[in-house]
Amino acid sequence: MIDHGPVAPMLLVEDSDEDYQIFARALGRPPVAPLSRVRTGAEALDFLHRQGRFAASGAAPRPRLIVLDLNLPGINGREVLTRVKGDANLRAIPVIVLTTSTNPRDMDQCYRDGACGYIVKVLDAPRYIAMVQTLTTYWYDIVVLPDERGDR
Repeated sequence: MIDHGPVAPMLLVEDSDEDYQIFARALGRPPVAPLSRVRTGAEALDFLHRQGRFAASGAAPRPRLIVLDLNLPGINGREVLTRVKGDANLRAIPVIVLTTSTNPRDMDQCYRDGACGYIVKVLDAPRYIAMVQTLTTYWYDIVVLPDERGDR
């Protein structure tokens, strides 16, 4: 296993409390990585830009990974993805789309817009937990990302 130093958090952009709870449970105790959660696209952008309620020092640590639902109230996940990948300070953060959408157009567009992965949510809790564990193992134990400190 590669030593990445202090574990950077994961940002989950998910409006469903039920989906959040199973995701958080799948991370284990103690969790593989600290988990920050926002419920809307607007909150995600505020978190990533350290604005609004996230302006205080330490309120929004730079995530190592963003897990993004597409179907969000207000600014949807597609727009969040576009804005993250269009921002020179954020584009290096991997974004994994986690959604119920099986629409090939959604998948194609997300990859064109810079998503590093597209995962369709499964309804079976054991399979969902295994998926989250595989995702975190890959992004936290195997992959080495550039400038993991993130603050420039």
